[in-house]
Amino acid sequence: MHRFSQLLRTSTVRLTATFILIFVLFSILLLAFITWQSSVQIQRQQAQDIDREVRQLQRIESSQGIRAMAFTVERLARQPGPGVYYLGDASGQYLLGNLTDLPVEALLEPGIYTFDYQRTTPLDQTDAREREARRGVAVVRSVELPSGMRLVVGRDVAERRGYSAIIVQSFLVGVIGIVLFSVVAGGLTARRVLRRIDTIRDTSTKIMSGNLSERVPVTRRNDEFDGLATNLNAMLDRIEQLLQGLKEVTDNVAHDLKTPLTRLRNQAESALRDGATDEARQKALETTIAESDRLIQTFNALLMIARAEAGAPSGALADVDVSAVVADVAELYGPVAEDEGITIETAVTEGVHLRANRELIGQAMVNLLENAVKYAKPETGDGGRILVGLRQANGRVIIEVADNGPGIPAEDRKRVVERFVRLEKSRTEIGSGLGLSLVDAVTRLHGGTFSIQDNAPGVRAIIDLPAG
Repeated sequence: MHRFSQLLRTSTVRLTATFILIFVLFSILLLAFITWQSSVQIQRQQAQDIDREVRQLQRIESSQGIRAMAFTVERLARQPGPGVYYLGDASGQYLLGNLTDLPVEALLEPGIYTFDYQRTTPLDQTDAREREARRGVAVVRSVELPSGMRLVVGRDVAERRGYSAIIVQSFLVGVIGIVLFSVVAGGLTARRVLRRIDTIRDTSTKIMSGNLSERVPVTRRNDEFDGLATNLNAMLDRIEQLLQGLKEVTDNVAHDLKTPLTRLRNQAESALRDGATDEARQKALETTIAESDRLIQTFNALLMIARAEAGAPSGALADVDVSAVVADVAELYGPVAEDEGITIETAVTEGVHLRANRELIGQAMVNLLENAVKYAKPETGDGGRILVGLRQANGRVIIEVADNGPGIPAEDRKRVVERFVRLEKSRTEIGSGLGLSLVDAVTRLHGGTFSIQDNAPGVRAIIDLPAG
């Protein structure tokens, strides 16, 4: 009983009940209209039949005379059916027909009348003298013939009323059937909808209890609930990824920042020791400042990654000349690369524009070129070479930074874009392991993909962005 009361309070049941009520009311109105129209049509048809017979009898009188018309009335009166006929003289006295008594007003004034009557119907068509009394209700038209005689033609409405009663009965049965069908169909619909909603609720309850791997079941019906479940599952996947990334970032920050913070403390402690020379204190302070700068750079990189992953705020994207951004960064790092014995070559298509964030695109290019300058020197000792390229093709904007250094093993190319990941070869280099993570976040912010491929030898870092 408690579950039933809860069911009645749900929006699904209330909406279903509302739709059922609307459907039932509309169906009742439709059936009532059909019933009324059927009754009206029957009455109209009877009136047309009466008018047609009156005109025919009038034509017979005018063309063939009174006797032919009287013979026709008598013949029609003897036929079985709902027809009602009366022919009287100028004073209204009965001459022939299957009616013997009429209201006085029907004989005095021509027009349409409805009244109770008693008529005689032949029991045996071969013997017209044998008759039995029969009561009924008639609708008649009374006319005065040119000869002065009174002609009354009508129809018994008992048959029509019987038919109307059948229509009303059918109407009531139809209404009851519609109500029962609507209730059953509404109940089944509400039950199915509530079952799907309960599935989503149970899944969310399990997720809130800590099981982040739970997902909303998706059926093969591919209906709106499956669309909702698919979107919810995609959202849950994203939330799980973010939480996993947050956990990894927390662990990595705690691990990677412990060492520089320990060095900062040791440098400060050594500067405060008794007997430390001014030169030692000066060196300790310089080291402390350098370590602090690296920590600040690490936190700035983390904040920029978080900003990129959170999505661009309103108004942050604008039309950007990507060609100019890439060329400027390449030109900026030209002297730095030259000091390291590395040559930077460019192949930048001019006039390429994107709706993007100029600062983040520029920072991504800076990170790629910094990495390239660090690792572009071949293991053979030859001169390093970096190629910076930008091209537009098939509705995509491709930015490439390629070098001829030792490269990255295939199994590590996806891992290096994770935060704080540093390969063994780069452990001795200054850095936080966040550069490529920032590039990947900026690329995803702009709806693109970032990949690292083999340059044989070296590495080719590719940013693939949509041109639209």
